[in-house]
Order: sequence, then structure tokens, then C-alpha cells
Amino acid sequence: MQKSATPVLGFAAYSGTGKTTLLTQLIPRLTQSGINIGIIKHSHHDFEIDKPGKDSYRLRKAGASPVMLVSNHRRAIITEFSTVQEPKLQDQLDAFEQNSVDLILVEGFKAEKFPKIEIYRTELNKPLLYPDDDSIIAVASDTPLPLPAHVTALDLNNAPQIHNFVLQFMDKSI
Repeated sequence: MQKSATPVLGFAAYSGTGKTTLLTQLIPRLTQSGINIGIIKHSHHDFEIDKPGKDSYRLRKAGASPVMLVSNHRRAIITEFSTVQEPKLQDQLDAFEQNSVDLILVEGFKAEKFPKIEIYRTELNKPLLYPDDDSIIAVASDTPLPLPAHVTALDLNNAPQIHNFVLQFMDKSI
């Protein structure tokens, strides 16, 4: 299990299942409830958050790491990894500034052990994750599924229900 001073809840599913769509519905509800949300999103792609030709890009390409880009609106810290390897969630939690958040939501990292909600769409015809992952505490599905007693069934199309489940999770985590 991951170690964090702040409760951590994951959303795990195969690509194209709708993790980001659900999170974009859930986050406004949680923030309206007074909860400050942080997100860690795993990507399987190489990505750039600064643009070629910009000073921060040039400084990073020159060998600086980390590079912190700051404005009066936001801050981004770009750190190059010395070895290309699959990231570990605990390393990301250790680097995550947690003092201003009440809950860290994680999209991805489905193979790691930490509390997760599985997102499941019947039409994708993929296997369920929960039978092989005892850290899945709920399954949000677009159709009713028979689940064991220790896994909560959630309606993927019912954001208020999932919101309430997350609030209950937070209460148990504090």
C-alpha cells in the first residue's frame, strides 16, 4: 500500500473507459463540498508541457532538472528522469505537494496496490480488474454487476452516488 499524509483514491480502468470523463464530473462536486483536490495522472506517452523555443524548454534541454516555471497564475515543475522506466506511484506521492489538498485522486497506476475505484464499461468487452486486485474497493459500471460483498457497486452514470462514496471513503481515511 502507498504511504501518504493525505487520503489517496485511484480510478483504474483500461484506456478509453472514461476515467478522465468521470473525474471531470466528480471534481467540481468535490470542490463544491469544500474539498481541495490534487490529481496524479499516469500517462503511457512521452509528453512535453513546455514548448520548443520557450526559455523553460531551452533550459531543460540544456541539462537543467528540475526546471520550475512560475507565473502569477500557476507553477509547473519539470523533472527529467535519468532512466526511462515505469513510474512508481509512491515516488510521485513523495514529490507531490500535499499541504494544500484534502484528497489526492489518481488516474491510472492500476497495477499498484492502493484504494481504487474500477471503471467498467460492458461494451468494451474487457475483463474486470477487481478479481485480481484486492485493493479495488468499488466498481463503477454502466450496467449492474454481481460483485462480492467487499466491493461496492456504483452506477458509472450517477456522479452524485460516486461523490457520496468518495466522501465516505474520506471519512474512513481520516
